[in-house]
Formats: sequence, C-alpha cells, structure tokens
Amino acid sequence: MTSVLPIEQRFPRPSVMGVINVTPDSFSDGGVHFDPESAATAARRMVREGAAIVDVGGESTRPGSDGVSLDEELGRIVPVLERLDGAVPLSIDTAKAEVARRALELGAELVNDVTALRGDPELAGVVAEGGAYLCLMHMQGEPRTMQRDPRYDDVASEVAAFLEERLHVATAAGIPEERICLDPGIGFGKTVEHNLELIRRLDVLTALGRPVLVGFSRKSSLRALTGDGDLLAASVAAAVAAYERGATILRVHDVKPHVDALTVAHAVA
Repeated sequence: MTSVLPIEQRFPRPSVMGVINVTPDSFSDGGVHFDPESAATAARRMVREGAAIVDVGGESTRPGSDGVSLDEELGRIVPVLERLDGAVPLSIDTAKAEVARRALELGAELVNDVTALRGDPELAGVVAEGGAYLCLMHMQGEPRTMQRDPRYDDVASEVAAFLEERLHVATAAGIPEERICLDPGIGFGKTVEHNLELIRRLDVLTALGRPVLVGFSRKSSLRALTGDGDLLAASVAAAVAAYERGATILRVHDVKPHVDALTVAHAVA
C-alpha cells in the first residue's frame, strides 16, 4: 500500500472541495453537470479556481430523494472520471462499495459517505484496501424522510457522539484515523436552528481530534434566513463562519468566491 499523507497535511485549513453532481435531480445544480463532458470541464475549472479536490456524485441525497441503482450510479460517474483521467484531485460521493472501488481505480482519493459506513457493509474494506481518505457524515434518518420532523435534545453532542462511534467503526475496519474527516451533515435531518447550532458549537466536533468538513453551500436553511433565491453571499458567509470556528474543508458549489473569501479570512486569522 502506498503511503498516504495524513488528511490534515493533504487538506490544510482552509481547503475548498468543489461539488459536481452528475444527477438530474440534485437540490441546487441538478442537470447542470449531467452531461459527462460538461461535468469534466467544470471539475477542471474548479481546480483552476483553487479547489483542493472535487467531489463527484451520481446519486442525489437532497431531501425527499430516492436512491438509484448501482448500474445507474456507475453509468453517471465513470464517464466523468474517465474523461478526467487522474488529472484532477477527486473525491467520490457514494455509499456503495462498488462505486467507490471503481472510482478509486479511476484516480479518486477520498470517499465521501453520507451514511458513515452504514449503507454498504463492504465499503469500509474498499476504503481500507484502496488507501483512500474517508469522510464520515451524520444524517438523521434517510434522504427520503430526513426532513419530516428532525429532533434532538442537544444537536451538537448527539452528532459528535454519533461521529465518534462511526470513527471507531472505521478504524476497527482497518482505516487509519489519520485518513478520516468528519462532517456534521448540515441539512441532513436538521432544522435551520440545528444547522446554526452545529456551526456555532463546531468546537464540540473538532474536539474529536479529526478535521471537520462542512457543506452549507446553497442549503435551504440559508434561503430560510435570507428569503433570497441567490444563495452565493449567504453560502460564502456560512463557509467563513464555519472556518472561523474550526472547519478544515468547506464543500462548495461556487469555488472562486469561496476561495477568495477564505483566503482573506485565513490571512486575518
């Protein structure tokens, strides 16, 4: 197995992860990158604009979405990864072991799993054998039902306890802790107030000792706060607020404005 840099060295604070949804139905950019050529072009552009990595996904996890079959998901992401041919640092947004295996063979270096290794019992083995980085995300419920009535007694400590438990599962499966980051899952089974509380108390998550990834970009909570359809400024503000409270990786749709804002926030810090 090749030696892999600890994730903190591979993605120093702050690092930007660009988002490419190769889906017809994602909440903010469904259909925009559904054509493999336009998805590959967008990925190259994001890296030129300063993204440290680009997260490619072939299955929408927006609230109310249903899953797609293995063949459908592979059919969406493989043509994109083949076109990029290892020229762009890539993450694969999937919960399926076979999709992750194929993506790692095609040059992906990080597996971003919204189920935190609960969706496919074979995924942990694929990540361990592939020497890949892993992002474990918190989600209450499943995409189809997660926004119906999310409840917590203490959202930050409950999310932290869940992620700590999943971290133990991952390391027990042979994935070195220094390759793992954690994601509180903004918008995945959370109200607007839950999402704000998670950013406000991000130190509860950073106390677990792993880098934290935050994806607040274009989430509906921002629209609930601003009442506006254009969520660029709101997304950038959320990313900077998360960075200032300890987030390492910011997962975003609009790379350049986020890179610029985080560069300034980092210089001030």
